[in-house]
Amino acid sequence: MPRPIVLGVDDAADDGPALAWAESEAALRGSELRLLNACGDAAPDYARQLLDALADGLRKRNPELLAVNVEAAPGEAREVLTSASAAAGLLVVGARGSGGFPGLLVGSTSLHVAGTAGCPVVVVPDGLREGASATGAVVVGVDAKDPDEAVLDFAFEAAERRELALRAVHAWRYPLLTQGRAMPPVYEKGHVEAEQERLLAEVLSGWRPRFPGVEVRQDSVRSGAARELVTLSSDAALVVVGRHGTHAGPLARLGSVSLAVVQNALSPVAVVPMG
Repeated sequence: MPRPIVLGVDDAADDGPALAWAESEAALRGSELRLLNACGDAAPDYARQLLDALADGLRKRNPELLAVNVEAAPGEAREVLTSASAAAGLLVVGARGSGGFPGLLVGSTSLHVAGTAGCPVVVVPDGLREGASATGAVVVGVDAKDPDEAVLDFAFEAAERRELALRAVHAWRYPLLTQGRAMPPVYEKGHVEAEQERLLAEVLSGWRPRFPGVEVRQDSVRSGAARELVTLSSDAALVVVGRHGTHAGPLARLGSVSLAVVQNALSPVAVVPMG
């Protein structure tokens, strides 16, 4: 049985975009959906009542859900969610409080969890409309020179599960020319572009046989990775990025590209711990 999907729910237990996304994903995966609230130092009874009411509504409107369970846990939101991620298959949070936890700096919980969770984290924008971009492609950022298997596996499975195309994006720049005694290399535009396209095609060639039903579109673009992914998020069903696992702080683990995408994307963003 797949591991549960854990959704961070705020004190109001409102039916927001993060809940709708988690509900849909749980149905697609055939996974348990677990509604989790961090109640701080307060008694958990009131929070559990709100969660029970929300869970009852989910069960009635979506009979395809395998199971909906609730938990109100003492402690701060970021610690509670990070701890829950150890046994979760996926953690879902709102980008700036909706479906998340109020009373904190804007986005602080989402960013902390995305940078520390032991499982993939999906950050859902507050303004996401129900059904918005549900039929757009799954977009994944790929470093064609150093691809990560966990990120690509998550992206291919997401596209396969939704019966959507996968758009693999490799963003690159010309190497910087530094001053020095040696003569700088001469870059032939066509040669550099062709080499970058070749690298991306080589990476994807090993994945196509594993997911024959997924239409793969490859984009090798001369651009900043964050800018390109944020632009494509406007009509994407999901954007998938990777996260480092060795840096000290949550933001350092996210890295500049993933941080910018989480903060600015218009679609849900999956942050996958890299292997």
